[in-house]
Amino acid sequence: MAPGLLSSSAWAALGEARAVVAADPTAAQARAIAAAGLQVLAVPPAALHSPQGLAEHLLGLVAGVASGAGTNDGTIDGSKDGTIVWIGSPDGDPGLAEALAVSLPEEDPPILELLVGSWDTPGARLLDAVSVMDRLRSPGGCPWDAEQTHASLTPYLIEEAYEAAEVLDQLDGPDADRDDAADELGDVLLQVLFHARVAAEHEEDPFDIDDVAAGLVAKLVRRHPHVFAGGDAATPQAVEANWELIKAEEKPDRQHPLDGIPVGMPELARARKVASRLRRAGQVEWLREWVEARVAQRDPGALLLEAVLDLHDGDVDASAALRHTLRSLTEDARELG
Repeated sequence: MAPGLLSSSAWAALGEARAVVAADPTAAQARAIAAAGLQVLAVPPAALHSPQGLAEHLLGLVAGVASGAGTNDGTIDGSKDGTIVWIGSPDGDPGLAEALAVSLPEEDPPILELLVGSWDTPGARLLDAVSVMDRLRSPGGCPWDAEQTHASLTPYLIEEAYEAAEVLDQLDGPDADRDDAADELGDVLLQVLFHARVAAEHEEDPFDIDDVAAGLVAKLVRRHPHVFAGGDAATPQAVEANWELIKAEEKPDRQHPLDGIPVGMPELARARKVASRLRRAGQVEWLREWVEARVAQRDPGALLLEAVLDLHDGDVDASAALRHTLRSLTEDARELG
C-alpha cells in the first residue's frame, strides 16, 4: 500500500517502540512514519554491508536499551519499553532472519516478531520494484547498472520481449510453464523500469516511471470511452474500430495507413502489420493484386508476403505459426539423436 497506509496494529507497534530503525530514513515509508511525529533512526552504512552486520547492529540496540544505555543521547526514547522496530527494506532483507537466528544470545534472548504492516493492494509490489531499481542505479548501487544508457539497454528489451513471447506462446499447451512465464514478464518489466530510471536522470527533459504510468493510464481511459465515458461499443469489432479512430485523432501527423510502422520490426511481424493496416483502410484488393504481380515476376519476397496474407485471411499470426512449427521441428530433430 502507499507509504503511511499502515494497519492499526502496525501504528500501535511503532508508537509504543523505544526506537524505530530503517535502512534509509529518507525512503517513502520512513518519511511517512516520520511525518506522523515518530523519530526514525538510520543504520550505520557499515552495518548494511551484510545481513550478519545488520543483525548484530539491531541486537546491539536491543541490548543497549535493555541495559539502559543510549537513553540520554536524544536518539532513544527512555520512557518506552525495550521494543525496537525495524522497518523492512523493499528487497525483503534477504538473509536477515537467518542472521538474527544464529546471533541470538543463548541466555534471555529477545523476542523476535514479524508484524505485517499493511495488506498490499494489487500492483503494490510494483512500488518495491521501482525502489529496488532506484537503489541499483543510485550511488553505492550496482556499477554495471549505473553505466547503462538507453542505447545499451535497447538490445536487452528486444531480447527479453522475444523470450517472453516464446514462453507465452506455450501457455495454452501441455508443456505450459506458468512460473517461467511470470519470470519472463518480470524481465520485460525490468527493462521498462530501467529505461524510466535512466530517463529520470536527463538534465534537460527528464521523465520517470510515474510519467510513464500516468501516460499509460490516460491513454487507456481515452481509448476506452465505452468503459470510462459512456461510449457505445458492445463487440470486440466495435472496440477495435473505435480504437483506430481515437488513435487517428491522437496522431494527426500520420497521413497514410502505413505511417508509424517501425522499419526495424521483424519482417514477418511487419508484413502482418502492413496487411492489417491496408485491410482496415479498404486496400486489401489492391494489396492482393500487387503481390500477385510481384509473384509473377518471381519476386521471392512476394512469395513470403503471399503466404503471410493467406494466413492473415485466416486470422493466423505468421510469426507465431512459424515459431510453433520450428519448435516442433527442433523437438523432433532432437529425438533423432
